[in-house]
Amino acid sequence: MASLASQICNHIASIFSKPSIHPPALDLMVAELASIASQKGRVFLYGVGREGLMLKALCMRLAHLGLSAHFVFDMTTPPITSKDLLVASAGPGGFSTVDAICSVARSHGGRVLLLTAQPETGSSVKHANVVAYVAAQTMADDGGGEKSRTLLPMGSVYEGAMFVLFEMVVYKLGEVLGESPEAIRARHTNLE
Repeated sequence: MASLASQICNHIASIFSKPSIHPPALDLMVAELASIASQKGRVFLYGVGREGLMLKALCMRLAHLGLSAHFVFDMTTPPITSKDLLVASAGPGGFSTVDAICSVARSHGGRVLLLTAQPETGSSVKHANVVAYVAAQTMADDGGGEKSRTLLPMGSVYEGAMFVLFEMVVYKLGEVLGESPEAIRARHTNLE
Protein backbone atom coordinates (compact mmCIF):
# COMPACT_ATOMS: atom_id res chain seq x y z
CA MET A 1 0.00 0.00 0.00
CA ALA A 2 2.78 2.46 0.87
CA SER A 3 4.44 1.80 -2.48
CA LEU A 4 1.30 2.66 -4.43
CA ALA A 5 0.74 5.77 -2.30
CA SER A 6 4.33 6.86 -2.98
CA GLN A 7 3.90 6.34 -6.72
CA ILE A 8 0.77 8.48 -6.74
CA CYS A 9 2.32 11.21 -4.57
CA ASN A 10 5.47 11.25 -6.71
CA HIS A 11 3.41 11.53 -9.89
CA ILE A 12 1.53 14.52 -8.50
CA ALA A 13 4.73 16.10 -7.11
CA SER A 14 6.35 15.86 -10.55
CA ILE A 15 3.76 18.32 -11.87
CA PHE A 16 5.39 21.09 -9.86
CA SER A 17 8.88 20.53 -11.25
CA LYS A 18 7.99 20.67 -14.95
CA PRO A 19 9.71 23.55 -16.74
CA SER A 20 7.28 26.22 -17.89
CA ILE A 21 7.20 29.62 -19.53
CA HIS A 22 4.25 30.48 -17.26
CA PRO A 23 4.65 32.09 -13.83
CA PRO A 24 4.24 29.61 -10.96
CA ALA A 25 0.58 29.09 -10.06
CA LEU A 26 1.51 29.24 -6.36
CA ASP A 27 2.94 32.75 -6.69
CA LEU A 28 -0.01 33.99 -8.77
CA MET A 29 -2.60 32.63 -6.38
CA VAL A 30 -0.90 33.92 -3.23
CA ALA A 31 -0.47 37.39 -4.77
CA GLU A 32 -4.10 37.60 -5.94
CA LEU A 33 -5.54 36.32 -2.66
CA ALA A 34 -3.29 38.52 -0.52
CA SER A 35 -4.33 41.55 -2.58
CA ILE A 36 -8.03 40.79 -2.15
CA ALA A 37 -7.53 40.19 1.58
CA SER A 38 -5.74 43.53 1.98
CA GLN A 39 -8.65 45.29 0.26
CA LYS A 40 -11.23 43.46 2.40
CA GLY A 41 -12.71 41.98 -0.78
CA ARG A 42 -14.41 38.61 -1.01
CA VAL A 43 -13.27 35.45 -2.76
CA PHE A 44 -15.65 33.37 -4.84
CA LEU A 45 -14.73 29.90 -6.06
CA TYR A 46 -16.18 27.73 -8.81
CA GLY A 47 -15.40 24.49 -10.56
CA VAL A 48 -17.28 21.49 -11.87
CA GLY A 49 -17.08 17.85 -10.79
CA ARG A 50 -13.98 16.84 -8.86
CA GLU A 51 -12.34 20.17 -9.68
CA GLY A 52 -15.25 21.78 -7.86
CA LEU A 53 -14.64 19.56 -4.85
CA MET A 54 -11.02 20.72 -4.68
CA LEU A 55 -12.19 24.35 -4.86
CA LYS A 56 -14.71 23.72 -2.07
CA ALA A 57 -11.83 22.49 0.09
CA LEU A 58 -9.87 25.66 -0.73
CA CYS A 59 -12.96 27.77 0.05
CA MET A 60 -13.10 26.29 3.54
CA ARG A 61 -9.39 26.89 4.17
CA LEU A 62 -9.64 30.50 2.97
CA ALA A 63 -12.45 31.03 5.49
CA HIS A 64 -10.19 29.51 8.16
CA LEU A 65 -7.58 32.11 7.16
CA GLY A 66 -10.14 34.86 7.81
CA LEU A 67 -11.12 35.67 4.23
CA SER A 68 -14.73 36.08 3.21
CA ALA A 69 -14.91 33.02 0.91
CA HIS A 70 -17.95 31.68 -0.94
CA PHE A 71 -18.58 28.82 -3.35
CA VAL A 72 -20.70 29.89 -6.32
CA PHE A 73 -24.28 28.54 -6.20
CA ASP A 74 -24.27 28.00 -2.42
CA MET A 75 -27.47 29.42 -0.93
CA THR A 76 -25.61 32.10 1.06
CA THR A 77 -23.32 33.33 -1.74
CA PRO A 78 -23.58 37.13 -2.06
CA PRO A 79 -23.33 39.02 -5.37
CA ILE A 80 -19.84 39.67 -6.72
CA THR A 81 -18.57 43.25 -6.94
CA SER A 82 -15.55 45.09 -8.29
CA LYS A 83 -13.70 44.53 -4.98
CA ASP A 84 -13.91 40.75 -5.31
CA LEU A 85 -12.04 37.82 -6.88
CA LEU A 86 -13.42 34.73 -8.59
CA VAL A 87 -11.12 31.70 -8.58
CA ALA A 88 -12.37 29.21 -11.17
CA SER A 89 -11.02 26.02 -12.67
CA ALA A 90 -11.30 24.59 -16.16
CA GLY A 91 -8.61 21.92 -16.27
CA PRO A 92 -9.29 20.81 -19.86
CA GLY A 93 -9.56 24.44 -20.94
CA GLY A 94 -13.21 25.23 -20.77
CA PHE A 95 -16.64 24.27 -19.58
CA SER A 96 -19.76 26.18 -20.57
CA THR A 97 -20.68 26.82 -16.94
CA VAL A 98 -17.18 28.05 -16.05
CA ASP A 99 -17.20 30.32 -19.10
CA ALA A 100 -20.59 31.73 -18.07
CA ILE A 101 -19.66 32.26 -14.40
CA CYS A 102 -16.37 33.96 -15.34
CA SER A 103 -18.18 36.18 -17.83
CA VAL A 104 -20.76 37.23 -15.22
CA ALA A 105 -18.01 37.96 -12.66
CA ARG A 106 -16.15 40.15 -15.16
CA SER A 107 -19.36 41.97 -16.21
CA HIS A 108 -19.84 42.99 -12.55
CA GLY A 109 -16.26 44.22 -12.26
CA GLY A 110 -14.89 41.18 -10.43
CA ARG A 111 -11.37 39.95 -11.03
CA VAL A 112 -11.02 36.39 -12.40
CA LEU A 113 -8.20 33.96 -11.70
CA LEU A 114 -8.51 30.83 -13.84
CA LEU A 115 -6.73 27.57 -13.10
CA THR A 116 -6.20 25.40 -16.18
CA ALA A 117 -3.93 22.86 -17.84
CA GLN A 118 -4.72 24.42 -21.23
CA PRO A 119 -3.67 28.09 -20.95
CA GLU A 120 -3.33 28.70 -24.67
CA THR A 121 -6.38 26.96 -26.11
CA GLY A 122 -9.16 26.85 -23.55
CA SER A 123 -12.39 28.78 -23.97
CA SER A 124 -12.35 29.98 -20.34
CA VAL A 125 -9.01 31.79 -20.70
CA LYS A 126 -10.59 34.73 -22.53
CA HIS A 127 -12.62 35.56 -19.41
CA ALA A 128 -9.64 35.61 -17.01
CA ASN A 129 -7.55 38.49 -15.71
CA VAL A 130 -4.93 35.99 -14.49
CA VAL A 131 -4.28 32.44 -15.69
CA ALA A 132 -2.62 29.96 -13.34
CA TYR A 133 -1.16 27.07 -15.29
CA VAL A 134 -1.28 23.62 -13.68
CA ALA A 135 0.79 21.34 -15.95
CA ALA A 136 -1.20 18.17 -15.34
CA GLN A 137 -3.14 15.62 -17.35
CA THR A 138 -6.88 16.25 -17.59
CA MET A 139 -9.78 14.53 -19.32
CA ALA A 140 -8.79 16.46 -22.44
CA ASP A 141 -5.50 14.59 -22.82
CA ASP A 142 -5.73 11.33 -20.86
CA GLY A 143 -5.57 9.13 -23.95
CA GLY A 144 -8.96 7.55 -23.26
CA GLY A 145 -8.49 4.58 -25.58
CA GLU A 146 -5.44 3.05 -23.91
CA LYS A 147 -5.74 -0.68 -23.22
CA SER A 148 -3.41 -0.60 -20.21
CA ARG A 149 -4.64 0.79 -16.91
CA THR A 150 -2.99 4.08 -15.93
CA LEU A 151 -2.07 4.91 -12.34
CA LEU A 152 -4.14 8.12 -12.30
CA PRO A 153 -6.85 8.15 -15.00
CA MET A 154 -8.80 10.96 -16.60
CA GLY A 155 -8.41 14.18 -14.59
CA SER A 156 -7.04 12.64 -11.39
CA VAL A 157 -3.55 14.09 -11.87
CA TYR A 158 -4.95 17.61 -12.31
CA GLU A 159 -7.31 17.25 -9.37
CA GLY A 160 -4.58 15.84 -7.12
CA ALA A 161 -2.27 18.66 -8.18
CA MET A 162 -5.00 21.16 -7.33
CA PHE A 163 -5.27 19.76 -3.80
CA VAL A 164 -1.50 19.97 -3.27
CA LEU A 165 -1.30 23.44 -4.85
CA PHE A 166 -4.11 24.70 -2.62
CA GLU A 167 -2.42 23.38 0.51
CA MET A 168 0.75 25.24 -0.53
CA VAL A 169 -1.32 28.38 -1.20
CA VAL A 170 -2.95 28.20 2.23
CA TYR A 171 0.43 27.71 3.92
CA LYS A 172 2.07 30.64 2.08
CA LEU A 173 -0.97 32.90 2.34
CA GLY A 174 -1.13 32.23 6.09
CA GLU A 175 2.46 33.46 6.33
CA VAL A 176 1.72 36.57 4.25
CA LEU A 177 -1.38 37.40 6.30
CA GLY A 178 0.38 36.69 9.59
CA GLU A 179 -2.18 34.09 10.63
CA SER A 180 -1.14 31.83 13.50
CA PRO A 181 -2.20 28.17 13.70
CA GLU A 182 -4.28 29.10 16.74
CA ALA A 183 -6.18 31.83 14.86
CA ILE A 184 -6.83 29.48 11.94
CA ARG A 185 -8.05 26.71 14.25
CA ALA A 186 -10.33 29.18 16.09
CA ARG A 187 -12.21 29.81 12.82
CA HIS A 188 -12.90 26.12 12.31
CA THR A 189 -16.51 25.09 12.82
CA ASN A 190 -17.42 23.99 16.31
CA LEU A 191 -20.69 22.37 15.28
CA GLU A 192 -19.17 18.95 14.72
